[in-house]
Amino acid sequence: MAEALAKITELKDLGMVQIRADLVRAGDAIAAATGLAMPAANATVTDGARTLCWMSPDELLLVLPKAEAREATQALADALSTEHALVLDVSDMRAAFAIEGARAAQALAKLCPADIAAMPADGIRRTRAAQVACGIWRRGEGFVLIGFRSVGDYIGGLLRGAARPGTELDPR
Repeated sequence: MAEALAKITELKDLGMVQIRADLVRAGDAIAAATGLAMPAANATVTDGARTLCWMSPDELLLVLPKAEAREATQALADALSTEHALVLDVSDMRAAFAIEGARAAQALAKLCPADIAAMPADGIRRTRAAQVACGIWRRGEGFVLIGFRSVGDYIGGLLRGAARPGTELDPR
């Protein structure tokens, strides 16, 4: 029996805090509240179980253990209380999947128009999986893909189908 291209696992224990603000003005306060350096554009910063993801020029996503999301949301809201900012726990709005294995990028290549394999180790990409908006970043030798929970079952099915044994793009 052929081996799957990647192992797909739904990540149910991730917390996610959306941060919208003027990142130049609020960067020091965000870094202090999260304990992470500010990421460059299209990059992530990880320390242990926390990752701070650059999502757009005025948006970051803090990914951390779900049990820590409420406290982190409050710390960020307090740190940004004098700024025009939005801090929102979006943990229950998102579905997240780990895509792991030597050919994980190949499984994603079937679904995404972006060259995920070329993404740097600290890179993040907003793109689509089939026609579903998603964010993808590297984690270890694999990837994490997040999308809206309302289409989480669909995303999971897409990923499992793309990783099915015998579906290699280049069987060589």
